[in-house]
Amino acid sequence: MMLFVALALAGDTRAEPGVSDPASSTAPAKAKSKPKAVPAVPAAPQPAQQPALPGVDGVLYLIRSTLLTLNDANRTGNYTVLRDLAAPDFQARNTAADLAATFTDLRRRNFDLFAVAVTAPQLTASPALDANRLLRLTGLFPTRPLQINFDLVFEVVNGRWCLDGISVATPETPPQAEAAQQPANAPAPVTKKPAPKPP
Repeated sequence: MMLFVALALAGDTRAEPGVSDPASSTAPAKAKSKPKAVPAVPAAPQPAQQPALPGVDGVLYLIRSTLLTLNDANRTGNYTVLRDLAAPDFQARNTAADLAATFTDLRRRNFDLFAVAVTAPQLTASPALDANRLLRLTGLFPTRPLQINFDLVFEVVNGRWCLDGISVATPETPPQAEAAQQPANAPAPVTKKPAPKPP
């Protein structure tokens, strides 16, 4: 009777032959060779480490480089580079033609995203990793008359953050809030009137 040692590797269960049981062997004792060593069962795989969140400069780089790559794609009509720089899952879900169709409106309006290179983005949520270790960066560039809203998702591939999702919108920039009113108990501002001219 043969014994088998089960190996669990990445969710795949395999059977590996082990040594024969000496008690059940019918071969003469003198014909037995040295027992074979039992293959070592590898330790259970360690859970993947949580990737470190990029710092402020890293977040700014991810936002700007992604949107400027999209801008180049919109200007040329060629979305291959945007797709090729993305994560494998993104590539599997999107062809270059799919991306061209997605961003038809920006391209048709000839909307230039160049402002992202010189304007500071305003994040509407703190950068954070979700349960799948994906990084989401959501916010806007307060450009006028249209602002640039973005929602970007990244995942680590071979130690680098790669694009896994992208959404860009360009709604009208809301009018700036008027200056905050002074508190009721604040003194009224003093304005000097010009002194009257002597007669």
